[in-house]
Amino acid sequence: MAKKKEENSNKLKVLKLQIPAGKATPAPPIGPALGQAGVNIKGFCDEFNQKTEKLGIEKGLTVPVIITVNPQTRDFSFVIKKPPASVLIKKFLGLEKGSANPRREIVGKISWEDLKKIAKEKISDLNTNDLELATSIIAGTAKSLGVAVKHD
Repeated sequence: MAKKKEENSNKLKVLKLQIPAGKATPAPPIGPALGQAGVNIKGFCDEFNQKTEKLGIEKGLTVPVIITVNPQTRDFSFVIKKPPASVLIKKFLGLEKGSANPRREIVGKISWEDLKKIAKEKISDLNTNDLELATSIIAGTAKSLGVAVKHD
């Protein structure tokens, strides 16, 4: 006889979203993603907006959020990560967006020292503890945006 598959409803759900700091609303894409997981959408939005304000994250800056949901109790917890490297580079240079063709069209220049500053801010989310290696990772992101890297 075949074994019946048991429903494992105790398993925690993990959602990964990128949300503008201080601007979480129940509108798509946040509302539908949280609604499917059974999360109190308004409660999450209020808590997220308050937490980003307390952390001093600039309003509107896109930040990754990892939300863990217990489907039985509908309780949730979340961790706010540092903004993506591309967002930090564009903010530093005052760019609206990166280049459509990064090999041919350069949209800005950044120095190695400036990349080090961004790497120091982002190093906790990278898979290295070496600042030079972290700076190289950020430099690769800059190049893919069409930003020329000036080595000092």
